[in-house]
Amino acid sequence: MRAALFLPVVVGLAAAACNGNDALCGKKYSEVTFVGSHNSPFVGIGPADNQLVSPTAQLDLGVRFLQAQTQNKDGGIQMCHTDCLILDAGSLSDYLTSITKWMNAHPDEVVTLLLTNIDAIPVQKFDDVFKSTGLDKYVLRPEGKVAEWPTLQKLIDDGTRLVVFMDYHADTSKVNYILDEFQYFWETPYGETDSNFPRCNIDRPEGVDPNGRMYLVNHVLNIDIFGVKIPDLANAGKTNSFDSIDKQVNLCRGMWGKTPNVILLDWINVGDAVKAQTTYNA
Repeated sequence: MRAALFLPVVVGLAAAACNGNDALCGKKYSEVTFVGSHNSPFVGIGPADNQLVSPTAQLDLGVRFLQAQTQNKDGGIQMCHTDCLILDAGSLSDYLTSITKWMNAHPDEVVTLLLTNIDAIPVQKFDDVFKSTGLDKYVLRPEGKVAEWPTLQKLIDDGTRLVVFMDYHADTSKVNYILDEFQYFWETPYGETDSNFPRCNIDRPEGVDPNGRMYLVNHVLNIDIFGVKIPDLANAGKTNSFDSIDKQVNLCRGMWGKTPNVILLDWINVGDAVKAQTTYNA
């Protein structure tokens, strides 16, 4: 049934410097709020899908933070949701190739990738794919604490406008641009089934000191069906409305004294994702 697809959609950004917004040029990376695409390669309306449009279409909308799951499949790195038997969205190589082409065509854009690595694939294998697709030419190899990272304009000028994080099994002594997510971020709980999004507590990493770290809010709504959580597409327009996003952002601001750095969303072309991003970066 495709009736659920008839939902309000966001409008892409007009071309401008520094991620479509001149006001961002002088901001440090750690001062910018990004809306992020949760499970960006899983496109469709099935129970394991999280997006309705392709990763490059997400970028065209103005999204600059893409999250994706990876799995080991026959020794290669594949974009799979939980298990490749559940959903296989193709190879990491194809995924990164599409992003390389997009970044080649958009020289004033700073993009962030957050890759999961539940299978503990050696980080050198990821490096091989970044190199083979040409995406490594854009990577940032940061020095110092995240608050000391450059402005977006500096990243663009230096050609280091791709920031890469990995949730687990990163090793910067082996690949110095694939960064340990939880060295720089903490996250709120995921798997939320309450449409009021009543929480903004630290979920991962457990017990971490939030000072000096950015933080990511999982504004992603699920339906619990006999203990199995699946993405709630039917209510995407409400979940991704500015009012819903802003309610959780204000909760987080009250708890932590600052705006989230990343607001992760399913069905990111539905609702007010880009409006929220623009508002929080004003």
